[in-house]
Amino acid sequence: MQGIPRVVVAGVTSGVGKTTVAVAVMHALRKKGFKVQPFKVGPDFIDPSHHTLVTGRQSRNLDAWLMRKKGVLESFSNAEQGADIAVIEGVMGLYDGMSGRDNYASTAHVARMLDAPVVLVVDAGKAARSIAAVVLGFTRFDKNTKIVGVVLNNVAGDRHASYLQEALAKVKLPIVGMVGRNKEIRMEERHLGLVPAQELHKSKRAALVKAARCVADQIDIDAVIALCGRSPLPRMIHLEKEKEKEKVRIAVALDESFNFYYADNLDALRRHGARLIFFSPIHDRQVPGADGAVLGGGFPEVLADQLEGNGRMIKSMAKAVGEGMPVYGECGGLMYLTRSISGYKGEKKRRKMVGAVDADTAMTARLTLNYTEAQCDGPVFGRTLLHGHEFHYSTIQNIAQDSKFAYTMKKGSGVAGGRDGFIVGNSLAAYMHLHFANDRLPRMFVKSCASYSRR
Repeated sequence: MQGIPRVVVAGVTSGVGKTTVAVAVMHALRKKGFKVQPFKVGPDFIDPSHHTLVTGRQSRNLDAWLMRKKGVLESFSNAEQGADIAVIEGVMGLYDGMSGRDNYASTAHVARMLDAPVVLVVDAGKAARSIAAVVLGFTRFDKNTKIVGVVLNNVAGDRHASYLQEALAKVKLPIVGMVGRNKEIRMEERHLGLVPAQELHKSKRAALVKAARCVADQIDIDAVIALCGRSPLPRMIHLEKEKEKEKVRIAVALDESFNFYYADNLDALRRHGARLIFFSPIHDRQVPGADGAVLGGGFPEVLADQLEGNGRMIKSMAKAVGEGMPVYGECGGLMYLTRSISGYKGEKKRRKMVGAVDADTAMTARLTLNYTEAQCDGPVFGRTLLHGHEFHYSTIQNIAQDSKFAYTMKKGSGVAGGRDGFIVGNSLAAYMHLHFANDRLPRMFVKSCASYSRR
């Protein structure tokens, strides 16, 4: 099939302004009248929320480890329908993947899958001529990666800009953006990265758009458009045509505390016959009438006092698990299903949670960040091999000795002793985040919900 024009916005490293530039490019394209389809390389949940806010189209993740090449191409193919152009934000540095041996699961890897050219974002704030050496190294490091332009961020002024232009003339790579130093356009951050757009106050959302507009004015968007890739991509099945008849209702927690969901996962549940009912563990009083529930990731520790204060919801969720409803809790969802959460910003008080999982959650200063692999044998997903990732600043403590686990870890930490995935009746709660590019996962989840419904 003929793919839509597409470009990857990648960084030399993390923290160079990649998200700011990507969102600015999206904003500029939309201002020109393009329907922009955003994507994010890697397992990130937060950056896509900013993409969606600016473009008005749901951003999708593209991850080689979680989705494999088939899943990446299927997601891209389905999401591009009705769009004029695709902007793909990279992850970390351009060549950073699962190891130092090769590009696997890196931005460069995904760019090659999509035959997409790369615009490289470089923080020029503490160098001038040396930037040319950095850019030249990136262009020569892997000849299969098509770096077609550079955006220089954090430029101090006209003289600094002229030095950079003179130095990069030798590299013969077009400079498509010179973004001046501006402390006011930093996006609000938290301990796991940027704050999700869903949590931003209306005024801060306006500030995000203002920042995008400011940076967009310093990017030659016509040059970016001209550099986009337009080559044909493999023909993929359009998944929305395969949607099954409604079989079950699944309640999905979605509010300030729980908002880490891959859009493809929700679509996969719908495609297999689930009607999704969204609810808030903070604001609603009970789990809505459903045949199953999902508690996604997020930041339950931030609003643990409000979660604790909603005692009726805690009792309703505990009752649902106790009655055998299939409830799938993922990272933040796992934390909510434990007995308590403590330690956020040094708070010693244990905030009471659902207690379905016989253990406690404690916040730590140590980040656990891994791609994961596990053999699963338990409720919700049955017996299968899982590829996922873990990303948290917490630990599960005081685990009951008779706890049962569905996941045997082959890669990653899990909750303890190479295990993850607490089994509680028909429910499953784990640190591991999963992507439903593995079609067995949504199919088995819907099947387990249907069995509960018939009961």
